[in-house]
Amino acid sequence: MIPFLDLKAPYVELKQELDEAIARIVSSGWFNGGGEVDQFEVEYATYCGTNHAIGVANGLDALHLALRAMDVGPGDEVIVPSNTYIATWLAVSQCGAMPVPVEPDPLTYNIDPMLIEAAITKRTKVILPVHLYGQPADLDPIMAIARKHGLRVLEDGAQAHGARYKGNRLGAHGDAVAWSFYPGKNLGAMGDGGAVTTNDTQIADRLRVLRNYGSRVKYVNEIQGYNSRLDPLQAAILRVKLSKLDEWNARRNSIAQHYQKNLVNCDVTLPHIPDWAAPVWHLYVVRSPQRDALQKELADAGVSTLIHYPIPPHLQGAYANLNFKIGTFPISEGMHSEVLSLPIGPNMTLQDANTVNAAVRAASLSLQRDRW
Repeated sequence: MIPFLDLKAPYVELKQELDEAIARIVSSGWFNGGGEVDQFEVEYATYCGTNHAIGVANGLDALHLALRAMDVGPGDEVIVPSNTYIATWLAVSQCGAMPVPVEPDPLTYNIDPMLIEAAITKRTKVILPVHLYGQPADLDPIMAIARKHGLRVLEDGAQAHGARYKGNRLGAHGDAVAWSFYPGKNLGAMGDGGAVTTNDTQIADRLRVLRNYGSRVKYVNEIQGYNSRLDPLQAAILRVKLSKLDEWNARRNSIAQHYQKNLVNCDVTLPHIPDWAAPVWHLYVVRSPQRDALQKELADAGVSTLIHYPIPPHLQGAYANLNFKIGTFPISEGMHSEVLSLPIGPNMTLQDANTVNAAVRAASLSLQRDRW
């Protein structure tokens, strides 16, 4: 059996360091905020090449509070990809604003910069590109459009810890980047966690107030804020894992390149990587018109796969009030009906990858015979 992602293996690899970090927090008696969170914020900001990192409770809060820090509220519009996980849209809705979907580039699956300007109105306040599957969106044209129209750019980096755009790590190409540390991410906690990185001191200051009940001095509340804090236990765990992130991303890249080389001519569409992108392979996503049959064949062969994501946000019941119909965003809908994520992770071996390769080739031949 090849699991989609082994979450126990990273703990086994770092058991001594993680156990020591957990024991340090438990014995300290300090379970909210404090030095461990401060240290992680400094280390993560340094890693991303930014001036500030502000820890929060989870990735959705990172998006939501970053938008709040940019003064997004009722009546505003935020441009979002039509092809993404629903959290990107939910963060906009939680501000009382309207998500305005834009179709993706069919090759990269990320928002198509060429389609953004047509979606801008007098109510648009922020452009929110997602670095989907761990591959950077094309940021230069997005930033140019934003500056032309006086808009902010908030990047959703939940799947892209350590990814590089034109040689530079993600972290501050736009006005801010929202991160998730959900356990399955490239940099994952043992529970929920999130952060926002930025070089904008005003955004950073507002975030620190918003995450703590609207307060910077205990019992003095300047604004109506939220309770969204990264706890020291997760911060300590993330500090240990951050020291391994580049190595783990390199291992993921090795598996991805093995797939890229060995899955050609297998009747599936492989990921396209632009010259300017250095992805971190949070997911390795192929496309097949016979996706569901392919997934069943692989499951029968002992290879676990997942679909990211089966239903696009505009067709979810959560957004039925927007009255989007099937066919409104055909590029996104086509992707969601065909994408399949193959196993990938820092503790996979090339032998595991060879097993997956063989299963995909066998499934491809089987499905071709069925068509004949």
